[in-house]
Amino acid sequence: MKFSETQLAGLWIIESEPFNDERGSFVKTYCAREFAASGADVHFSNTYFASNYVRATLRGLHYQLAPYGEDKLVRCLAGQIFDVAVDLRLESKTYLDWFGIELSAENHRSLFIPRGFAHGFMTLTDNAVVHYQVSNYFEPKAERGVRWDDPAIGIKWPLEPKVISERDKSHAYWLPRLGQ
Repeated sequence: MKFSETQLAGLWIIESEPFNDERGSFVKTYCAREFAASGADVHFSNTYFASNYVRATLRGLHYQLAPYGEDKLVRCLAGQIFDVAVDLRLESKTYLDWFGIELSAENHRSLFIPRGFAHGFMTLTDNAVVHYQVSNYFEPKAERGVRWDDPAIGIKWPLEPKVISERDKSHAYWLPRLGQ
C-alpha cells in the first residue's frame, strides 16, 4: 500500500496495488502495521456499506462530537464517488479547508479521514457501493452534520445533487464550535 498525505494534516490517500491473475484480482485494503508506520495508527470498531442507487446522490457532511469522534477509512467497492473531508479542527492551520477525491473500484484508492473532520460523498455513477471502517462506536447524541452547500466551506461538487436525505438537507450551516 502507498500512503500519500494530503494538504490537510492527518488526511491520507491510500493506494492499494491489486494482484491480478487468471482468477481475477486480490487487493490488501488495510494492514495495522502499515497504517501505524504511516502515522495513521487506528483500530476499527465498526464496518459499514452504503448502497446508492442513483448518480448524484449526496450523503453528508457528517461527524461525531468528542469523545465519540471517528477515524474513517472509506473505499468505493462498485461504481465511483467523489469523497470529501472538511477540517473542523479549530486549532488546525487548514480549519474549514476541504479535500475531495474520486474513489472507485477501478482505482483502488481509499481515503483515511481522522477524527475532527466532517465527511460526505456524492455518487458519480448509479449503483455505487461505499465501504467504511470506523474507529469508534456510533453515539446518536454525538451525531452532527454540516450543510453540503455551506458557503463558509465552499465545496465544489462535481454534479448538482439529485438525491439528498431530509436529515442532510436540514443540517445547519457551520458554526465555529464543534459543540454546536
